[in-house]
Amino acid sequence: MNPLLVTLGTKLTERWLNLLVLPGALFLGVLAAGTTLGHTHWHDVHRLTKALDDLTARPVMDRAGTAAVAVAAVLLLAAALSLAAQFLGAAVEGFWLRESRFPLGRRLQRDRHAAWERLDRERTDAIRDPATPAAEIERLTRARDRIALVPPSRPTWYGDRLAAAAARVHAAYGIDLAAVWPRLWLILAEPAQRQIESARTSFAAAARLGAWSLGYLVVAAWWWPAALIAVGCAAVARSRARGAVEALASLVEAAVDVHGRDLAVLVGLKGADGTGLLSPDSGDRLSEVFRKAD
Repeated sequence: MNPLLVTLGTKLTERWLNLLVLPGALFLGVLAAGTTLGHTHWHDVHRLTKALDDLTARPVMDRAGTAAVAVAAVLLLAAALSLAAQFLGAAVEGFWLRESRFPLGRRLQRDRHAAWERLDRERTDAIRDPATPAAEIERLTRARDRIALVPPSRPTWYGDRLAAAAARVHAAYGIDLAAVWPRLWLILAEPAQRQIESARTSFAAAARLGAWSLGYLVVAAWWWPAALIAVGCAAVARSRARGAVEALASLVEAAVDVHGRDLAVLVGLKGADGTGLLSPDSGDRLSEVFRKAD
């Protein structure tokens, strides 16, 4: 067989196992253990092994064909659960990046905005006071930036961090990131594209882990230790999502910083022999061109 086909098949099988089968099989294992043990016997390993022995001792399991069908059914069910987790993960992404459209979201956004403004005022007062130590100003800056880099406009940190990237790019260069980004992406070098795609993939993976945490929370209705697994998955998902969004937003800003002027040169808004950063006037004109404005 062609070595290329063998390598490709091996990689596809490995990817199928890692992304679909293993997470789903782990969930099925926890579900089976939970429904077998229940809340009362949550730590009874003997009860679990006895249930497994009773299952394997059934005459029907002695047939090779039946065992093969059972294994195939488990693999397919595990893959189906993983696909469901992917769909739910997309919903988790949307929830993390949502806008303030509903009363609860607007309330969260207002609370975050109020906290940000309070810390920003304290920081401004500290800067104006010559007696304020630099360490205190740095502490207030970090505390404010933990909420958002710009005044919060979303209910969550994730949405605000990506919105901050667009706001900071517009403030520095006059660029409408939504209009310019698809064109800028086309001129990025492959290593830069791979880094951005890696950050985006990491965020999607964190959202899938968040979706699995919801699944384990459902299992906790039968077996309470599953709630601990759910909490652990949710905590890891949150940490990974914050890191991925921070990396993604920083890379997007860096791409505009480094290649924004190149894009203006390519479309003829600036001369190739010019120097200096992209001016806000040029960035605004660039955005206007790509918006196809009249």
